[in-house]
Amino acid sequence: MLESLYTNGTESLSFSQLGICMLISLALGLLVAAMHMYRNTYSKNFIITLVILPVLVQSVIMLVNGNLGTGMAVVGAFSLIRFRSVPGGSREITSIFWSMAIGLATGMGYAGFIVVLSMIVAIALVILYSLPFAEHPKVAERDLKVTIPEDLDYPHLFDDLFENYAHSSNLESVRTTTMGSVYELRYRLLLKDSNHEKELIDEIRVRNGNLPVVLGKAATNRDEL
Repeated sequence: MLESLYTNGTESLSFSQLGICMLISLALGLLVAAMHMYRNTYSKNFIITLVILPVLVQSVIMLVNGNLGTGMAVVGAFSLIRFRSVPGGSREITSIFWSMAIGLATGMGYAGFIVVLSMIVAIALVILYSLPFAEHPKVAERDLKVTIPEDLDYPHLFDDLFENYAHSSNLESVRTTTMGSVYELRYRLLLKDSNHEKELIDEIRVRNGNLPVVLGKAATNRDEL
């Protein structure tokens, strides 16, 4: 399984060996695309890219086999493409990396190894996405926007509530609205349990005179690698 099909290098590669590796790359590319579509949103262009990418990477690796300088140039080209692309989510980047790994393996002739590895990865992904694994984390980062009347002293107004409901809290900004009659406070909270969001909002409403309170998902790029 760990032996390369190219026993004499790519210089003496036969059409049968080339055909086998290209078919394996396409088949595994389809597997990657199917796994990416499983319980996920996607575009047709991206799915086609996942299917074709292993064959393209395979052809490049075969062309530079044995040439260290050319191989480093190819790595630089891949880095350029990566940094000029639009950042995607972690699942998109995982699928792209998987497709490139298939192309690298088949380009070096390790067809059996990458077939077994891809099957293991596919089975693991199906199991992880089918089970309620990490679906409802209790700890959650939230952005809180609270409107208070101008006569309230805001610096420590909600400190005791934040100690009860959050691991940490940070006052991000303060601004006046409605001709200066009210303040709008923006906090970043790390909640201890996201199931207690309603209780936190209700207690804040008691203190701010039932003025608007907005608690939403924190703007973050942590899902992007």
